[in-house]
Amino acid sequence: MAKVIDGKAIAQNLRNDIKSQIEEMRKTVPHFNPKLSIIQVGAREDSSVYVNMKKKAAKEAGMDFELFHLPPTITQFELLSNVQALNNDPKVHGILVQLPLPDHLDDRIVTEAIDPKKDVDGFHAINIGHLSKRASEPAFVPCTPKGIIELIKSTGVAMSGKKAVVVGRSDIVGTPVFSLLTKNNCTVTLCHSKTTNLPEIVKTADILVVAIGSAEFVKGEWIKEGAVVIDVGTNAVEDATKKSGIRWVGDVEYSAAATHASHITPVPGGVGPMTVAMLMQNTYLSAVRFLNESRQRAIVPLPLELLEPVPSDIAIALAQKPKPIKFIAEELGLLPNELELYGEYKAKVSLDILERLSHRQNGRYVVVTGITPTPLGEGKSTTTVGLVQALGAHLNKIAFGCVRQPSQGPTFGIKGGAAGGGYSQVIPMDEFNLHLTGDIHAVTAANNLLAAAIDARMFHENTQTDKALFNRLCPTKKGKRTFAPVMLGRLERLGINKTDPAELTPEEVTRFARLDIDPATITWQRVMDTNDRFLRKIEIGRNDTEAGHERMTGFDIAVASEVMAVLALSTDLKDMRERLGKMVIASSKGGEPVTADDIGIGGALTVLMKDAIKPNVMQTLEGTPMFVHAGPFANIAHGNSSIIADRIALKLAGIEAGEGEDKMGYVVTEAGFGADIGMEKFFDIKCRTSGLVPDCAVLVATVKALKMHGGGPEVTPGKPLPEVYNTENLELLEIGCDNLRKHIENAKKFGVPVIVAINRFTTDSDAEMALIRKIALEAGADDAVACENWAKGGLGAVDLGQAVIQSCSKPTAFKYLYDVGADIESKIETIAKEMYGADGIELSDLAKEKIATYTRQGFGNLPICMAKTHLSLSHDPKLKNRPTGFKIPIRDIRASVGAGFLYPLCGAMQTMPGLPTRPCFYDVDIDFKTGNVVGLF
Repeated sequence: MAKVIDGKAIAQNLRNDIKSQIEEMRKTVPHFNPKLSIIQVGAREDSSVYVNMKKKAAKEAGMDFELFHLPPTITQFELLSNVQALNNDPKVHGILVQLPLPDHLDDRIVTEAIDPKKDVDGFHAINIGHLSKRASEPAFVPCTPKGIIELIKSTGVAMSGKKAVVVGRSDIVGTPVFSLLTKNNCTVTLCHSKTTNLPEIVKTADILVVAIGSAEFVKGEWIKEGAVVIDVGTNAVEDATKKSGIRWVGDVEYSAAATHASHITPVPGGVGPMTVAMLMQNTYLSAVRFLNESRQRAIVPLPLELLEPVPSDIAIALAQKPKPIKFIAEELGLLPNELELYGEYKAKVSLDILERLSHRQNGRYVVVTGITPTPLGEGKSTTTVGLVQALGAHLNKIAFGCVRQPSQGPTFGIKGGAAGGGYSQVIPMDEFNLHLTGDIHAVTAANNLLAAAIDARMFHENTQTDKALFNRLCPTKKGKRTFAPVMLGRLERLGINKTDPAELTPEEVTRFARLDIDPATITWQRVMDTNDRFLRKIEIGRNDTEAGHERMTGFDIAVASEVMAVLALSTDLKDMRERLGKMVIASSKGGEPVTADDIGIGGALTVLMKDAIKPNVMQTLEGTPMFVHAGPFANIAHGNSSIIADRIALKLAGIEAGEGEDKMGYVVTEAGFGADIGMEKFFDIKCRTSGLVPDCAVLVATVKALKMHGGGPEVTPGKPLPEVYNTENLELLEIGCDNLRKHIENAKKFGVPVIVAINRFTTDSDAEMALIRKIALEAGADDAVACENWAKGGLGAVDLGQAVIQSCSKPTAFKYLYDVGADIESKIETIAKEMYGADGIELSDLAKEKIATYTRQGFGNLPICMAKTHLSLSHDPKLKNRPTGFKIPIRDIRASVGAGFLYPLCGAMQTMPGLPTRPCFYDVDIDFKTGNVVGLF
């Protein structure tokens, strides 16, 4: 008699093994959690039985299981939408749609809508196709055929060289088994009900698999002596001796076949249990594959053709063919549904990445800052890009750059673009410097909607009675008044604990309906992303319809707006909604702050900004990833790219449990202007909000800029550069290094390692480079490294990259400059003395009044964001190098409550720049032959 192949016992052992493997994996990867999701349409009894078997097996194996029980009337579109949602869910590793489906649904279309990488049933055409190809492997082998092979292996009979016969040609069993037996080097014959001389063919089989769906179709005398028989059939036949009236038999005449075969599967208890066990194994393998793929991040760099002399920035950018951004996303381990394409070379990324990768340890965090800027330019953005290229393209590290989106004000004004320069740029450079994905336009729209709402509200309050105003704010709809959700927040702030408009007393109606804005206290202005000095101060309300409601106001540049600061400092969509609603636009005549949510507009502002909150991903000239997000000015606002972009980059650059430190990636974020402004705000505002701790600071300097700080002659656009900047002058350089010393001291006060990056030009001598290095090390820098990334790309910043890697391995003792709970005046004074080297501060009467107001209104514990010239450590742009003996005049203080800081205005700071005599736009045009932008730099 044949040995019985106990599929039930083998399947149990397999499930036990899977459970052990999951438990073992979780020892090193605690978040490892295989999950199987099944969609069942309708309530067929047999389908419910099969689903419950799979649910029980998943629980036994220690997997997550989720059942979506959908009504039989569901449309195909609705069903496909459910399938797509599971395709996009990173927590789901296996998807199965229980068949058969109702007649109005197409089984094939639904089955092939499942992502082949999650098709644990193995029925997708792609998986079946790969199975039939000798040189390829499917993501999944169909469960029943896979189980059949395991059953054959359990007999100990070698398959290689054996004659195998498969009876039945279904896509679910017969055809896949044929392919699997062939891959195991059997000589296979595929038969079916129409095959002639079937008994004679079956008689040749060393291995026989029968899946024809007909009770006891294959007779015992057909079986070759010693054959291995796998019976896949499950057929009900009448049997009066059974309580149910039926018994289950296979496609093989079992009792007779068992006298000829060496091994045979019973029915039931043979193939059936293996199908479910293989489903569990496929789900486990899928989870392992997803885990491994999430760890396999590898940037394939783009080669650079370095030319001498170095061409213009736009010429270099146009000469490089970028990688499609979806390729970069794949290299980084982003999922397809986490990428929102804006053309071929830029995209937005989903904030869902933060949840999916929440288990990861963050990558290394590096901030790039600089000495006090000069008209000669220090190349801070170029160094940021070059460092990312060095780390990612030459030092085999996962490396991200995080930079701000350029404003069109500087782009078409005097400064030009901000994509870096030379062979260290973000590309496509023209798209980077222009509209990108429209984030600044969204900021402009949100800001100006609020500005319009402020004036409209004052107009309506001034022209209506309390009752009329209330009736319009809470109109009757279908016989009932209701408060909009945003209004309930205002009621709560007023201490009115009522939700029915009809219950408000006349006094409460007045308090609710009238904001009573004091026009003299309005701080909210309109914005645009263009330098226009003639809009700095304007009068509005001059039309006849607004006669008597005129007032003076003005325009700021969009990147100086609080909405932009909110975008940069928000941690998620909910946080952005709360911040936008909390923005204070004025005080009431009673001295109380009036917020955007008091006007009822916080939700609408969030809707305008809902896409802008997603960071933009681009690339460098060498194909390494760059996040471009938010663009607050550094001399007015806090001057750093977004917290969200940094957080996403740090997770993408981070490591999984069980991975070594050598796999750790790097995130290089740039802080605007010098270490006295952008870097201080990075530490005291951005890091305080994000909770992120930097590992290292890079301070950018040049020989030419330090000579200018040392007393070198002024530089006039259009005139030749004075000779002192192109020849060795150690005396002038040493004097100017006082500015460098101060910035190193500033960075060291926050307890992080500091590396000086010296952007080297061909005219710089070795002696000058050695002098800067000597002074930098004496001042406390951990290293000082020469960089040539402008001329050589990442290759020219390899030494800087190695210095960063070494410094990031050192322990830090990070600390903030001041206690945020200190009073406003002392915080301002601390920054002035510690960062600028001032003797103190001088508060105007207006500034003193604002301090009293903000303290009374409860805003005294906010961080400070100094609005100061970037051209000097002091408030006076004429005072170069390291000035002493001065005090910082504070002429005004304004509140960005939504963003979360107060910003004192030092000296004559403008929030709307003007155009110079010769703006950059003179050089910008279109090449009509190619359609390329020319003249940007």
